[in-house]
Amino acid sequence: MAGPTRIAFLASETASAEGALDRLTARYGQCAPEQAEVIVALGGDGFMLQTLHATQGFDLPVYGMNCGTIGFLMNEYHEDGLADRLAAAEEEIINPLRLKATRPDGTVVEALAINEVSLLRAGPQAAKLRISVDGKVRLEELVCDGALVATPAGSTAYNYSAHGQILPIGSDVLALTAVAPFRPRRWRGALLPKRATVTIEVLEPAKRPVMTEGDSRGAGVVSKVEIRSEATIRHRILFDPGHGLEERLCREQFL
Repeated sequence: MAGPTRIAFLASETASAEGALDRLTARYGQCAPEQAEVIVALGGDGFMLQTLHATQGFDLPVYGMNCGTIGFLMNEYHEDGLADRLAAAEEEIINPLRLKATRPDGTVVEALAINEVSLLRAGPQAAKLRISVDGKVRLEELVCDGALVATPAGSTAYNYSAHGQILPIGSDVLALTAVAPFRPRRWRGALLPKRATVTIEVLEPAKRPVMTEGDSRGAGVVSKVEIRSEATIRHRILFDPGHGLEERLCREQFL
């Protein structure tokens, strides 16, 4: 099977990624994203997220090659046989989260997050949060450094570092995880249906300010955040056979 010939190469601003960009475009050519069949992202996981956000409107598959450090969302970097690798690649579909954040002055900010939406204390004292799911209060008061809602694709990132559960990529589940919970003690978080809407309210916001982020992009100090999966947006990620997210998520749990 012939691979795509119209490739848009995008690279992070690192010496290794920019060097790879020069070599690959000299060998395979370069195409603007709006005219391409596939996008090849050169960098690490952060750049892959940046690329997915930036090219969301093109509905193109994105194939990452690791020129960064971790590269959980990336394939190994090889310059040979790229067309064949692209032709054989397996596609994973992921949906982002949509966050609707209300600031203390009443202004509302909306954003998308592919990995997770996190709320983190913005002062010296622990945050106090009230958590509701589909309009029903499930946790009246969570005292913690923060909380996050993660997608399956993001479950091995900040969520995993906060001792949240790793989710299979095909599961219709979101992970709700506390960051350094103090009360309830040893609260393990929750697994929620993908269709659920999670509302996190900040208690005592003047005394215990909380900020929110989506994929590490800040939305400022907030008083309330609503989080839900955005099913109308699909991100298409390509992986070499046997090295897709499903395999990586499974392997990560046995390290």
